[in-house]
Amino acid sequence: MNENKTQTIYEEKTDIGLPFKVVLYNDEEHTFDEVIVQLIKAVKCSFVEARSFAFEVHVKGKAIVYTGDLPACLKITSILEEIELHTQILSE
Repeated sequence: MNENKTQTIYEEKTDIGLPFKVVLYNDEEHTFDEVIVQLIKAVKCSFVEARSFAFEVHVKGKAIVYTGDLPACLKITSILEEIELHTQILSE
């Protein structure tokens, strides 16, 4: 007796969206208020969060202000750079 055997193959999606980070660097050109306003606009964070980021940038020289997918990071850096803030996008 000859039996037909059926084999089902499942494909699993293995794409991994690596998280990217937006790093904001300190400069001597912008006031705290300018940086805070631009962070609120770019990252859509609260005043308190933006002030905390600005303080970290001032003290440590840089801060990670956003982590997420590349398109979002590109949008955020373009908004921060509207007033010539210095940024960088890093991948993990």
